[in-house]
Amino acid sequence: MSAVPPEVPPPLRIAFVPGVSPDTWARKWRERVRRVPLELLPIADADQLAVLRDGRADMALIRLPVAQDGVSVIPLYEEVPVVVVPTDHPVAAYDRVDVTDLSEEHLLQDPDEVPAWRRIATEVAAGTRHPVPALTLDQAIATVAAGTGIVIVPASLARLHHRKEVTTRPVTGVAPSGVGLAWLTERSDERTDYFIGIVRGRTANSSRSPVPGEPAPGPAPKPERRRTSPPRTRNGSRRTGRR
Repeated sequence: MSAVPPEVPPPLRIAFVPGVSPDTWARKWRERVRRVPLELLPIADADQLAVLRDGRADMALIRLPVAQDGVSVIPLYEEVPVVVVPTDHPVAAYDRVDVTDLSEEHLLQDPDEVPAWRRIATEVAAGTRHPVPALTLDQAIATVAAGTGIVIVPASLARLHHRKEVTTRPVTGVAPSGVGLAWLTERSDERTDYFIGIVRGRTANSSRSPVPGEPAPGPAPKPERRRTSPPRTRNGSRRTGRR
């Protein structure tokens, strides 16, 4: 009777927000997991949990912090915040700046996105700040290039939207931005467990989870019992159990 082939799980869908690259982990998955495809889904920051809840993705590489109601999250790394300014801005003369050095600047973002700046900003304290229209990051950096404000974002986002008319400098005094891997706790399975192992740096030989889509290894064969010969008598004949 022929063996029934194992059921192949569906593709593992990984969403990722702008500035986060899943390429290294995706390559390792494809090298190790032959029977389960991996699909990558670029998303906007605003959708990073929605894609999990509506089933568009199984896991997501997101920006932290997030509300973890029913969501499991593994923090992966932190990014240095940078300020984006025109190339001829005085800040460009320094290797890095403190957020207090930016108190007189006009922020082209919601001040709640950068609480450290909001606490020391002159235009906020004086009540002279005018509402800023909602801008995409690309639009905001284009506005920075025109010399009408600054943006404070994670370094990877600044690189993603770089323009030759602007430059960036690290900012101290602003909390770093965290990146993590998230999934719905109730939907974890062998695929998510194996991807977590890859992200945590486990090798193909050290992974604790079975390879998705592969049959489970059978029990190890029992060692054969060695047959022993009956002992010889003094005259050289073999002694049997009979007398």
